[in-house]
Amino acid sequence: MSRTLCIAQESDADELLSTDDFALLVGMMLDQQFPMEHAFRGPWKLADRMGGFDIHRIAAADPAEFEELAATPPAIHRYGRSMGRRVQELAQYILDNYGGNTAGLWTEGDPDGKEVLKRLKKLPGFGDQKARIFLALLGKQRGLAAAGWREAAGAYGEDGSRRSVADVTDAESLTQVREFKKQAKAAAKAK
Repeated sequence: MSRTLCIAQESDADELLSTDDFALLVGMMLDQQFPMEHAFRGPWKLADRMGGFDIHRIAAADPAEFEELAATPPAIHRYGRSMGRRVQELAQYILDNYGGNTAGLWTEGDPDGKEVLKRLKKLPGFGDQKARIFLALLGKQRGLAAAGWREAAGAYGEDGSRRSVADVTDAESLTQVREFKKQAKAAAKAK
């Protein structure tokens, strides 16, 4: 699928997310306790500061210098330094386990949806929910054809839902996802 993503709500950042699988994975990792579109702009901020977005350079960067790069305003996350460390851990994991080919997570060995989910859950910074959301994002917007991906993604894989970043295709759908999250939070609080 070659359609440009519209998650960061900024053309340069969305172009990077659309053309670099590791950038998309990093954006997903940063999507916690921080506004979604700002989290997905994080890889673009790093690319701008590093003169490009390269998994090898990220993994090899001096940790203190990379933390500073990540925390420099506007930071990649409200916890810029700790997330900078996590970005480097994620880069090293992909290098060690997939030879730097991020797409290997969902293509190596022709895995089904359950296997892709299992692989995603092993990533630094990815728990069950984040892994399911990213699986749904791959299926809904990046053309993942792994058998059973919708079932493995759970409710996030539902066609036509507005639950997560997997469903954000424009400004209107971002607003709908925010409203869904707001209602879900209110319902949980009411219990």
